[in-house]
Amino acid sequence: MSFQLDSQAMDAGDGAPQVNIREGNSTNIDFILRNTDLALANSLRRVILAEVPTIAIDLVEVEENTTVLADEFICHRLGLIPLNSKGVDDLFYSRDCDCENYCDACSVVLTLHARCTGIDVMTVYARDLVVSGNPLNDSLGQPVITDPAGQGSIICKLKKGHELKMKCVAKKGIAKEHAKWAPTAAVGFEYDPNNALRHLDYWYEVDPEKEWPVSENADLEDKPVDGEPFNYDAVPSRFYFNIESAGGLEPDVIMQQGIKVLQRKLADVHQELVERTTDGADGFGGAREPEVMDGYNQEPGYTTPWQGNQSQWGNQGSMSAYGGGAQTPHGATPYGHAY
Repeated sequence: MSFQLDSQAMDAGDGAPQVNIREGNSTNIDFILRNTDLALANSLRRVILAEVPTIAIDLVEVEENTTVLADEFICHRLGLIPLNSKGVDDLFYSRDCDCENYCDACSVVLTLHARCTGIDVMTVYARDLVVSGNPLNDSLGQPVITDPAGQGSIICKLKKGHELKMKCVAKKGIAKEHAKWAPTAAVGFEYDPNNALRHLDYWYEVDPEKEWPVSENADLEDKPVDGEPFNYDAVPSRFYFNIESAGGLEPDVIMQQGIKVLQRKLADVHQELVERTTDGADGFGGAREPEVMDGYNQEPGYTTPWQGNQSQWGNQGSMSAYGGGAQTPHGATPYGHAY
């Protein structure tokens, strides 16, 4: 779908966060997030990039490799092949599973067996990866193939007599652990395309307007007028996203999963704060101030835990560590005797 947005229509509505989708398909989605702050928008961007779970080949058992490529080289290429991650939420992380190595509850097993018997060079593609075992659904772990020929990514090439036989174990993970689990190929993020807030200081040689052309998003916002007073209280409220999927998940699913991950992280923080407050884990018996801890004299002022108004130096009142009153280590102060 593709349509144009009217700027006035976008500004209508209440103060709740809103999403306006400008264009979307199976691999790309372009939308505008508004009525929120920069911290939330950027947090969503970072979560989409690094913390949305997908599935990728993580363990390879090499049974036969007589090609010119080393085992490690081929295994690295296998790990970067995008796999269908539909239903990955139902899959356990391998660290959370009770099995010793891998099982159907935490992984998907794929087999690869190719042998060149002719004189022509044989190309091994991602389509040659075959899912075995009992995956959670028919799509999970299947290689993503989008080219018209239906072959997928090239794994390697074989000459006559060369053979490649491997067992690949795909596991659940996030891009923060390794880039092969990245759900997106790229995430575009922009706000304040006219730089009205002056968050950017463009370096230029002659003319910044020619050397730094504005994006098409600048037409949706009012351009700053030369000479008008700068509003130091202005904050961005409209954010332009463009999510390009790597193929394992559809872009709208990536967006929804990113929101779920962010909600879960915020819930964990809230729960931790509640537990610290109710259990007194902050060291001060919950929400109480340090001066009312048990064992302290709770009278206001300079009272210390050293009995009454005494300090740890054994002197009364406002005495210092060097003797009576306001004296210094060199005697009385220049303003007279201690008081």
